[in-house]
Amino acid sequence: MKKILFVSPRNPFSGRYSGDVVRANKFVNFLSRNNYVKVISPDFKNSTFKKSKISYEGFKDTNFITKIYYVFLSLIDLKPLQLGYFYSPKIHEHVKRYYKDYDLIFFQSFRTAQYKPGNIAVSNILDMGDITSNNYNQTSKRIFFFNPLRIIYFIESILLKKYEDFCFFNFQKILLFSKKEINSVKKEFKKKIIQISFGIESIKRKYKFSLKNNKIVFIGNIKYSPNKNACYEFVNKILPKILKIYPNIEFHIIGEISKIDKFFLNLRTNVKTHGKVDNLEPYLNKTICGLANLKISSGIQTKLLTYMSYGIPSVCSHQVAKNFDAIEKSKIDYYKNNEELIKIILKLKRNKNYSLLASKRSLKTIQNFKWAKILRVFDNF
Repeated sequence: MKKILFVSPRNPFSGRYSGDVVRANKFVNFLSRNNYVKVISPDFKNSTFKKSKISYEGFKDTNFITKIYYVFLSLIDLKPLQLGYFYSPKIHEHVKRYYKDYDLIFFQSFRTAQYKPGNIAVSNILDMGDITSNNYNQTSKRIFFFNPLRIIYFIESILLKKYEDFCFFNFQKILLFSKKEINSVKKEFKKKIIQISFGIESIKRKYKFSLKNNKIVFIGNIKYSPNKNACYEFVNKILPKILKIYPNIEFHIIGEISKIDKFFLNLRTNVKTHGKVDNLEPYLNKTICGLANLKISSGIQTKLLTYMSYGIPSVCSHQVAKNFDAIEKSKIDYYKNNEELIKIILKLKRNKNYSLLASKRSLKTIQNFKWAKILRVFDNF
């Protein structure tokens, strides 16, 4: 039995429905089957607990003034600004002090990579997930030219690219989601990379076709700017055109959302925001399709996996489709412009055979994304 130190940017046991939290929780529970796992992360409550093969220790996060100080230090060191913002001196000290007591150190997210001691002899893995610099570069190009955020995102994308190369060089193993992103990595680092997708727990076959179906669903953290932009884009440019044909169609947004975005989106005709929910099923009745209309995307969009796990027909942008490895086999509906998006939605609304075939493809594809299958990669660790 190995002793594993699992360093996470968020508490994996918080119950928060967020991709990195869910993934960390699945990783920890799977690794603890045959190993002892100590988990550390920032935690608002500074909580701790122990059970059979898992223990958790949360470290109180730094205050805003301290965060700004560390952001400044990151900028001086030409490192990503977010490393400073999420930096925890207590976690850094804990890893430095106790890493020799473990057989393996598992760093989740590049934000925790900064805690890795230099050239340590202990086995180490970085769960990078996505190549984030790509995302920030895309974002900077889509922000209004004179908006200061455009410069910030552009600078951060350069710093991230430099830091990602540093991570590829310094870690023994790197986990990435997308085969497309793996192909973009320098040849000398590819032998370190392990491809591992996000997963789903179960398949529920929720979808039923009916001409009375009237919901278009978007699931995601609306505080994340690509998701927020996608929702406003749909509400402002697509939904009004659809409502001229079917006035009863509704756009339902499910996920964390700021009060101001909730207020403004709810003002629009037939738009309903639900915030974070513990159980999706009650919100998926009478669904026409699940939407992933992001113009800024890297890696696999987990919202697509969620839709497919319920058998819901899924529609995504070409940008999202390019990063989805199973796109050619699954033939998920994707579009290249707003007119194509409207045509697909209307066809899913009207055409029973087309919709049921889309649902069938979703259920077939999602079989490859069950956690039980995906996590087998850790059997060799």
